[in-house]
Amino acid sequence: MADIKLLALDADDLAVISAHMQDAVFKVADLSFSPRSGVFSLVANRFVWEKAKRGAKSFERCRAALSFKRVAAVRSIGFDRNSAEDVLSLLAIRFAVTGEGPDGVVELVLAGGGMIALDVECIEGQLADTGGAWETTSLPVHQAD
Repeated sequence: MADIKLLALDADDLAVISAHMQDAVFKVADLSFSPRSGVFSLVANRFVWEKAKRGAKSFERCRAALSFKRVAAVRSIGFDRNSAEDVLSLLAIRFAVTGEGPDGVVELVLAGGGMIALDVECIEGQLADTGGAWETTSLPVHQAD
């Protein structure tokens, strides 16, 4: 498997990272924010969508790190930040411009109605696979509303 290393500096770049991180799972304990350096990060088990084939009996997940720089504040809703062992599932990453930009809010949309909102000076995100892949038989499925 070729390790993914992506950089996002605008909303289009962020959409690519979002597609690669769709259905990633992680524990609350895997979230980190350093107000002093302005860096938010999370480590997740990423579903390897780029290798998933329709009708396959097995798929892959791999360990990946997602980070954002120039973060002024982090807010969350829909989960208890003190429940370190709770598992969250990432559905999408979006960006909402504040005023005329480039500042805004990076939204990490979670399954079950949760969200992590990052107030950023501008988009500066990175995604990197950090470990080998492993097999899974579970294909993420989404209900249509």
